[in-house]
Amino acid sequence: MKTTDYLKSNAYPGRLIAAGVTPQGKLVYAYAIMGRSPNSRNRIFEVKGSEVYTAPFDASKVQDPSLIIYPAILKSEKGMIVCNGDQSLDLRLALEHGLGMAEGIASRTYEPDAPNYTPRISLVIEENAFVFSICRRQPSGECERSVWTYPKKSGELHMIHTYEMDGNPLPPFSGDPKALESEDDYADILWNSLDSENRISLYVKEGDEVRVFNAREEETK
Repeated sequence: MKTTDYLKSNAYPGRLIAAGVTPQGKLVYAYAIMGRSPNSRNRIFEVKGSEVYTAPFDASKVQDPSLIIYPAILKSEKGMIVCNGDQSLDLRLALEHGLGMAEGIASRTYEPDAPNYTPRISLVIEENAFVFSICRRQPSGECERSVWTYPKKSGELHMIHTYEMDGNPLPPFSGDPKALESEDDYADILWNSLDSENRISLYVKEGDEVRVFNAREEETK
């Protein structure tokens, strides 16, 4: 299944991480954020070298920065780290000490944003594999921590996101990361696959090319 077909009927997957190898053999990874509330929508991506940080578009309108401002993509000697929250800092520290994904998220849980209890999703790009994880709330209130490892294969891509679909409360992503076809020129494909009313920002690195989309900046042009 292609990304467009997978996302076309989902108005609100929330925050989204994807990674794979294109048919041309290029490493590609992406992080996207969506938003419904004014606080969530008041965000852009700031790129600092090979790292990416969420930042307020209008600092005067920030209501609660605790869950919306964080280092989304960090560089480590062991690989790139992509996260939907500040667990990226824990993961980088774990990697620097020779540990892996499971140890890096061991002390983390889902976000405390009742009633949604947004899952924490993460990716570590290793030399030969992609390692995904999720911390999501179970009906009992306990936190399920799951980790998946996928080898890098041309034409393959995996995607994980915070919410299964739109709703109130928002239902958490279920199951394993979705296996999709990897496609060349992925940045435009993914941006155009996200609901135009809810998409906020997207970062895609495909080979040596970086593309960044910030909807709030586009609105002011």
